[in-house]
Parts: sequence; structure tokens; C-alpha cells
Amino acid sequence: MPSYVYILASRKNGTLYTGVTSNLIKRVYEHKEKVFGGFTAEYNVNLLVYYEMHEEISEAILREKRIKKWRRAWKLELIEKENPYWKDLYEQL
Repeated sequence: MPSYVYILASRKNGTLYTGVTSNLIKRVYEHKEKVFGGFTAEYNVNLLVYYEMHEEISEAILREKRIKKWRRAWKLELIEKENPYWKDLYEQL
């Protein structure tokens, strides 16, 4: 089953959140609707600005952990390489 690593933002160059899921559409919807509260709800982090698919959940978890350790500048570079205008990719899913 495919799994996803994703990055949400509050706005361009705003607060970032990196997560992992096996159901990207459902998970981003939950962030947008503040279903579970927490960090993303508190800081209004709900724009899907980056995601990547992995064949195995273990690969996605490893990638998520690596990205979370990155410097902010590296995360911004990753986002802007694929999504230079910081569009909400949720609309395209």
C-alpha cells in the first residue's frame, strides 16, 4: 500500500509541519478541518505544499524522520523546487 510524506504550511514561508500517512486525502482533510486539534490546528497549518509517495510505510516513516531533522532552509528549498508558488496541492489530489 502506498504511503506519503507530506509538508503542510500556514502560508508561504510560514509555519511548517511534516507528517506521514497511508491516506493523504483523508489526513490533509483532517488537518484542514482541525479534527484532532494539536499543533496544526493551533497554528492554522493546513496548506499541502509538498508530498511524496513511497511504496512501503517504513520508507515513508524513515524519510519523514530525516526531513524533520533538516534545517528549515532545506525544507523551504524542497518545497520551492516542486511548488515554487506554494499552491495548496490538496485541490489537485
